[in-house]
Amino acid sequence: MDLKKAQAMLANAELIHSEAVVQGAVAEVAAAIRARLADKYPLVLGVMTGGVVFCGQLLTKLDFPLDFDYLHATRYGPETQGGKISWRSAPWTSVKGRTVLVVDDILDEGVTLAAVKESLRRMGADEVLTAVFADKLNGKDKPIAADFVGLTVPDRFVFGFGMDAGGVWRNLPAVYAMKETE
Repeated sequence: MDLKKAQAMLANAELIHSEAVVQGAVAEVAAAIRARLADKYPLVLGVMTGGVVFCGQLLTKLDFPLDFDYLHATRYGPETQGGKISWRSAPWTSVKGRTVLVVDDILDEGVTLAAVKESLRRMGADEVLTAVFADKLNGKDKPIAADFVGLTVPDRFVFGFGMDAGGVWRNLPAVYAMKETE
């Protein structure tokens, strides 16, 4: 995507959640995670690439001991085939016997996050919890519900705060949606 197209995309988008609302949601999720995990010494796994912004900001609000690593997984093949994933990068830190918190940007259909959770359980994690910045209200039955959710977003193409539009705008501090065509 070129610069002018990226700028036009943002200029034609609709603000869904302001920066203040986003920051409030991060603080609320952090408080809920502190209440649940402060005495667990968890392993926090940021999901590449979309989860980087949320995870980075969330980590600074977790005032208890934890380990941090990342993973990069993607679905392959038909979406309906059991949620198989391809690991671009598995966690380097062992999950065996650990409480693991997976942090991602958005829960859309949930297939990949469900498969990641199942894979971590097979790798020996005692408990796998999930935190997503946004849960898309798409009306679909999802194979997983996140344990911690920052905000909900409409069933539209959304971007900002880790979520991209054609590879750009992950760096926005607010959440936008492409305008619906009439």
